[in-house]
Amino acid sequence: MSEPVPFTHTVGGERLTGLSAGGGLPARATAVLLHGAGTGCKERLVPLLAEFAAHGCHALAFDFSGHGESTGLLRELSLRRRFEQAVSVIDAHARGDGPLVLVGFSMSGQTVADLVRHYGDRVAALGLCAPAVYAAEAWDVPFGAGDGRFSEIIRGPGSWRAAPAFDVLRAYERRAVLVVPGTDEVIPPAVTEALSQALARRAQFTHWELPEAGHRLGLWFRDHPGDRRAFVTAVLTGLGERGWTATRAWVAGQLPAGRTVAASSFLAGGWSAQMRRLTLDDGTRLALRTFVKPFFRRHAPGLLAREAGILALLAEQEGVPAAELIGVDATGEHCDHPSLLMSVLPGRVRVDEEELDARVDLLAAQLALIHRVVPRERPRAYQAWTSPATVPPGWERAMDVIRRDAPPYEGCFLHRDFHPGNVLFTGSGAGLRVSGVVDWVETSWGPADLDVAHCSTALALLHGPEYGLAFRERYEARGGRRLADGPEHLYWRLLDTLAYVPDGARLAGPWRELGRSDLTPEVLAGRLEAYGAGLLERYS
Repeated sequence: MSEPVPFTHTVGGERLTGLSAGGGLPARATAVLLHGAGTGCKERLVPLLAEFAAHGCHALAFDFSGHGESTGLLRELSLRRRFEQAVSVIDAHARGDGPLVLVGFSMSGQTVADLVRHYGDRVAALGLCAPAVYAAEAWDVPFGAGDGRFSEIIRGPGSWRAAPAFDVLRAYERRAVLVVPGTDEVIPPAVTEALSQALARRAQFTHWELPEAGHRLGLWFRDHPGDRRAFVTAVLTGLGERGWTATRAWVAGQLPAGRTVAASSFLAGGWSAQMRRLTLDDGTRLALRTFVKPFFRRHAPGLLAREAGILALLAEQEGVPAAELIGVDATGEHCDHPSLLMSVLPGRVRVDEEELDARVDLLAAQLALIHRVVPRERPRAYQAWTSPATVPPGWERAMDVIRRDAPPYEGCFLHRDFHPGNVLFTGSGAGLRVSGVVDWVETSWGPADLDVAHCSTALALLHGPEYGLAFRERYEARGGRRLADGPEHLYWRLLDTLAYVPDGARLAGPWRELGRSDLTPEVLAGRLEAYGAGLLERYS
């Protein structure tokens, strides 16, 4: 393999030094490797540069100003200047307008996000290695010597949470690999988790952990050729097909003879899985559920196998509009990620305020019908989604309620995740109807109180505590099962409510995608507190 070729590039009065590898044509893409802050430089990335070249890419690495052999002072560098320098190098040295593969280490996680925003669909794949992101107000501020304005901003508690990079990465739809070291003394775990959640929204995403590695992953890849090769292979998987090569092939095998997928689009509102609408060449529409988030991917074999069985059961039931099962790959044996293919139900999710009382009545009636389903085989027993140990201070009175043993109950068939985000509506006025109930992966056996509790919590967060508090009466008035009384019913209500206390805003992401921009973390926290207090007052 030929040695990397040095180059220099001048931008903003600074002379940047770089290396280029893989000069043969045609190249699969141009891979741009961006080092981190501090002592980071291109030299430690030379083996990775050569690996991308060996995989058919044109590969570039360079020193930002103030680093390595480039001119300039590190204290004068900023996130904006890093972005501008990267754009200038790419525009001058990448091959035409061909696809880009962006690999960023530490601080360059922010630079990669900035480049994704700038180059859009030209970015075919991302490799993010122990990445950092920063508050918008830090972008123009020079780094200084560690005691200036930049350091003040980034050291502010939680300053990263509103980083614009998250919105960019949530919208990114192609291949992305996030590499997480076992010990990271620089990047807080909460940042890494938030980045993982953002990338899992739409990207063909892999969360890859290196248990023995530390923060400086450039050095790790330099010294561990096996991991280096595996990383490059992972980043380049499915290049040119948005990374979904195996899933596309599997879906094609589930279709009727002669049919093909003509178009694919995302369905808004999902949280646990990516949801896509596939339109076939004859106009038929299908839905593809894909588990990409690490937690749900680990549990996908049980979740998707259960959902497939429930969809088959509900096909024989009256009064519960559910999708038709087309195919399932619960383990991800054939797909890029565990997936389930099903028919598309009519209607849409409604989380607006129009016709709200009529919709809540229909939710109550639909839940009552679900609780009448008699399965051939009893599903698994319900699982609690919280415990006193996970609830932060301030909810001691509520925690005392769920510390005791669960009350006795008469079990029934539970959806277990029944709420407005999983119900579709058609029509309006007198023609308003429930047209579909989706997301059956958590189906369980347990007290009807628990399904009522879960829907009540969602209604309280979406529309105000009064709607959550009143849902029980609506359910019982529309043929629901007899629920527990007093403290016993309170147990089930708080068992659900307290699951959202650590992060009440968790549900708001999909709801905001559906237009509820008013649901700020402050609004949700206030509604949850008022709802919990109302439950204690009513049922204690």
